Amino acid sequence: MASGGAPVPGATQCATKVELTISCENLMDMDVFSKSDPLCVLYINTSGSNWYEFGRTEMILNCLNPKFAKKFVIDYYFEMVQKMKFSVYDIDNDTHDLGDDDFLGEIECTLGQIVSNRQMTRSLFLTDKKRPAGRGTITICAEEITDTRMANFEVSARRLDKKFLWWSDPFLEFYKQTETGWQLAHRTEVVKNNLNPLWRPFRISLRSLCGGDVERPIKVDCYDHHESGAHALIGSFKATLAELQMGTHVSPAEFECINAKKLRKNNYKNSGVICIQNCQVVKDYSFLDYIMGGCQLNFTIAIDFTGSNGDPSSPHSLHYINPEGYNEYLTAIWAVGNVIQDYDSNKMFPVFGFGAQLPSSGQVSHEFPINFNPSNPFCAGIQGVVEAYQQCLPRLKLWGPTNFSPIINHVACFARQALRQSTASQYFVLLIITDGVITDMDQTRSAIVEASRLPMSIIIVGVGGADFSEMEFLDSDDKLLCSARGDVASRDIVQFVPFRYFQGSSVALAQSVLAELPDQVASFFNSYKLKPCVSDPSDR
Repeated sequence: MASGGAPVPGATQCATKVELTISCENLMDMDVFSKSDPLCVLYINTSGSNWYEFGRTEMILNCLNPKFAKKFVIDYYFEMVQKMKFSVYDIDNDTHDLGDDDFLGEIECTLGQIVSNRQMTRSLFLTDKKRPAGRGTITICAEEITDTRMANFEVSARRLDKKFLWWSDPFLEFYKQTETGWQLAHRTEVVKNNLNPLWRPFRISLRSLCGGDVERPIKVDCYDHHESGAHALIGSFKATLAELQMGTHVSPAEFECINAKKLRKNNYKNSGVICIQNCQVVKDYSFLDYIMGGCQLNFTIAIDFTGSNGDPSSPHSLHYINPEGYNEYLTAIWAVGNVIQDYDSNKMFPVFGFGAQLPSSGQVSHEFPINFNPSNPFCAGIQGVVEAYQQCLPRLKLWGPTNFSPIINHVACFARQALRQSTASQYFVLLIITDGVITDMDQTRSAIVEASRLPMSIIIVGVGGADFSEMEFLDSDDKLLCSARGDVASRDIVQFVPFRYFQGSSVALAQSVLAELPDQVASFFNSYKLKPCVSDPSDR
């Protein structure tokens, strides 16, 4: 779920939070041998003509009528005009850049228009805003967030019908009953070649699942996944949340999966059984709950000093400091650091470099403090970071290769120690600023997968014009990252942003880079059932 909270310039107080659900119909078919693979991007305009990306839905294969499971959570300010743009693309590759993907249409509107309609359907238009994008439409449903409870699920199935020779590739969809029909609340991952699948644990907000009413019907569909997008229905059942919870404390609550087309057969019983092994309702705490409860964000910076940056004395180098005292590295440090430092009480930041030859030993290091003081690598405030960077730069010999895993593992050690305290008091944020291709990709993937189980997030800002496809691979928005050995990350903790997209706008850079951080902090502590250190008195 994309959620946000970047302060809106000129706003007074957030009136409420609103959850947006997106679906489309009759999208243009841009692929020759299959259907379009759509994804929806939400852009927000906070001033003038500057749009910044707020978030993306998942991509759905071979579908012209997508219902997106990923939601957008927006701060709603009654007194402000909040401009929004919903752009739909046909995704043709695995890169983050949408420039080489087919454009399927967009609309511009305000959050006020969406909220006042509750459910708004508009025709999609091409970029000239005059010509319609075929017969494509987009529907946006808005719902105020007043209930922060979540339902944690553990679900399996047994004896599902075979849909292709001797197996199926099953996944589940959960739907909420609304006045206008069934609305998609959650879609599980696909379990390949398995008639007795066990899906990864997942959580759904009660507002998305049943509007907070435990007696409202919920529909669960079980499908066999097809790459063509023509998924075959295995069966369905309906139940209330109260009924789904019946198996939490005893044995699994079991529901027959019924395919209505097979009911005519005399010997038909069901198409399998869905087992709700656990369905536990818990209160979900917000990012602000944890921050106001005393949680500290520990901010570490890692700077790329490899030779591919160029000689710092040359104006063509990414490390060249121009007459105004800036380069892309410094701009990224200022933009992100100025936001993060407000959440760190002592404002002392450890800063490390990697990929350089050190002046004292001539050895190449991938984890050295830029103040050259291993026992005290801290810089006082963002200004201290800038000064340490400026002072160390002439003393280094830029070298290589570009290894990320040492610094990720370094920060992970401290995050692991904090987790052992079993409190929501410390969260670690690593900002890596780099210009190029990772040379220890397998080790980096393993380090990130391990870090995903810790109170830790990683922000990567790519400077210069290099190919950043590997960074985009690490920012696994659509599917969880896997290590080379096949271990799967427990959550997405990497946010990658190319600096070149935000030239001249450090505010937009910070907003884009930090957009996912509040949700990563809150979701981690909630998943470990850690309450804010100073919690609501009603929770005690």
